[in-house]
Amino acid sequence: MLVLEMKVKGNRQQYQAIDEAICTTQFIRNKAIRYWMDAPRDAKSAGGSTPPGELCAKINKIILNNYSTALRKEFKFVEELNSMACQSATERAWLSIDRFYANCKSKKPGNKGFPRFQKDNRSVEYKTSGWSLHSTKRRITFTDKKGIGQVKLLGKWDIHTYSVKSIKRVRLVRKADGYYCQFAINVDIQPENQIADGEIGLDVGLEHFYSDSNGHHEPNPKFLRKAEKAIKHVQRQIYKKEKGKNQRRKARQRYAKKHLRVSRQRNEHAKRVARNVCKANACAIRCEVNHGNQPVNNLTNPAADYCQQKVELSV
Repeated sequence: MLVLEMKVKGNRQQYQAIDEAICTTQFIRNKAIRYWMDAPRDAKSAGGSTPPGELCAKINKIILNNYSTALRKEFKFVEELNSMACQSATERAWLSIDRFYANCKSKKPGNKGFPRFQKDNRSVEYKTSGWSLHSTKRRITFTDKKGIGQVKLLGKWDIHTYSVKSIKRVRLVRKADGYYCQFAINVDIQPENQIADGEIGLDVGLEHFYSDSNGHHEPNPKFLRKAEKAIKHVQRQIYKKEKGKNQRRKARQRYAKKHLRVSRQRNEHAKRVARNVCKANACAIRCEVNHGNQPVNNLTNPAADYCQQKVELSV
């Protein structure tokens, strides 16, 4: 599965409609979690169908999808969202429930990840309906009753190399610098030709980005450390603004853009390094370091840079 991202350009009414669709997705997911919590103990299981003679159906992915249909009949604003988008919201709830069951079965130490209610959802996902891509593939129209309508797509021309039938998911994402449209394309990704057939072992650390078995040490870029002064300055400006005012909202947006820039720098650097290592070696093995349940926010800045910038390599 390949994901292509393009920026969305629209007017203020369209952005408000996207925000409403995102809030509706969060509402459906939280209602599905509450439906699972309020179910009898016998109805909670790791999935599967109801055995013959059992009165209470087991809560599974199909039951939650059917519950989204009941929500569409009960709430008008839920009915305005596309039916497959409602199913995607309940699938998000089931993923958290299924992960909780899997951690309990495997007896994972520490927190098992009990499903929680979401309050910061930033995306709405459509499947194969509810949207229509223009023939030029530079515009997309959302056909549900939320009123998003047709919006422009800005980005590279990579999407023109794939057919519309290969697009399985369309996701609208709200970020600090605007709205984006992500296309999940069902294609077979062909690996690049390797320029060497060697083997290498990697150890990701704090002082260096990684150290390999050949004695090479990749320097740590320390993007967070370099941007720390500017981030702190922008953060102080937030508290100088009065709550509820537009100036405070704009200051928070500037603060979020600083962190978004650091996040993008980390991701692009990790992808570039990982691609070069995989292309130059036939086999790359990464040493896994387990930090337990310690959150990244409680680590020092070098450790935070390390946890966010791990190079994901496969054997």
